[in-house]
Amino acid sequence: MDECRPILNTGLRGLTVATTRISDVDGAIGKLLYRGYLAKDLANTATFEEVVYLLLYERLPEKKELKEFKALLARESLVPESVLKSLALSPPEALPMDVLQAAVSMLAQHDPDIREDSKEATTRMSIRLIARMPVVVAAWDRIRKGKPPVPPSPELGLSGNFLYMLTGEKPDAEITAFFNTCLVLHAEHSFNASTFSARQVASTKAHIYAAVSAAVGSLSGALHGGANTRVMQMLQEIGSVERVEDYVTRILESGGVIMGLGHAVYQTDDPRAHILAPMSMKMGERVGDTRWHDLSKKLEKTGKEIFKNRKGREIYVNVDFYSASLYYYMGIPIDLFTPVFAIARIAGWSAHVIEEQFAGASPKPVLYRPEAEYIGDYCGPDECEFTPIDQR
Repeated sequence: MDECRPILNTGLRGLTVATTRISDVDGAIGKLLYRGYLAKDLANTATFEEVVYLLLYERLPEKKELKEFKALLARESLVPESVLKSLALSPPEALPMDVLQAAVSMLAQHDPDIREDSKEATTRMSIRLIARMPVVVAAWDRIRKGKPPVPPSPELGLSGNFLYMLTGEKPDAEITAFFNTCLVLHAEHSFNASTFSARQVASTKAHIYAAVSAAVGSLSGALHGGANTRVMQMLQEIGSVERVEDYVTRILESGGVIMGLGHAVYQTDDPRAHILAPMSMKMGERVGDTRWHDLSKKLEKTGKEIFKNRKGREIYVNVDFYSASLYYYMGIPIDLFTPVFAIARIAGWSAHVIEEQFAGASPKPVLYRPEAEYIGDYCGPDECEFTPIDQR
């Protein structure tokens, strides 16, 4: 093979593959829209259930509609007993994202709409997935710790219920509101890797469980999900603000990266990070230990300064940077940070699957089928001549 021949590996960057009415990310100015609404406005004023409704139905609900929608989510949150029993068969050391991906596929087997190919049926299946994913994640964490799962409470919404099912204690209004904001901010982000995975599978006319399973698998990859997990591990490794400068210098000199700084889309600070940062501070004050927030602030400031001095350009903070310490203060296990992302993003995934399969008056999904340039010059310009096994 000619090693000088360039290898094309664009990752589809800069290529527009579809139109969407769901969300828009303007990385140049740090603006994120959900169906025309600024995500930061929704995060400050809306419940996660309102945002889910907006993403699924293309408008915000009225009071009566929201009440009925919350009641529907509560009814659909009960996970089949056989699925919960199957979680107990998984080894405690299993990766949570692997368990979640398997559970999504198992939930498909219990959905009465699984054989119906319509927008209405897919929306109903979406609602079940949105309602049940938090239950699965919380149940798995308790099962692996030898504790019985806590069933969801009809009195609590999606954000409060997850924290309740995880700990067995009903959270107060402030922490529930903080977690609600986290879910809103992570609910959607246009054609990221996991969303594109979901749409690609949906383009084959596979049902939504297959598409979401693919999205979960994509999110489990280190280049897409898990950044806030690694941010928290980095904070623990550094340990104190006094060690920040030496850590940043050492990492950058070795060609490494500072987790939580830099983003594939934003050329300015991720707008979501500025909403999460003060919540991290308040949660630190609540638990009487602000060191993780203080360490994050010092790391952001020092990382930006040293990076600019060495590289001659700016680097910006992303959403994962402060969600790490915030989740940690909430008592969420570090290896559940990515499943928590999925609990929020299932709203966006569902909206994209519905759009992919049913947008327009006469929906005709186009099967995703990109081309590739073959560069396997194994036998020069000609095909290789096959030699039978006894002659090799």
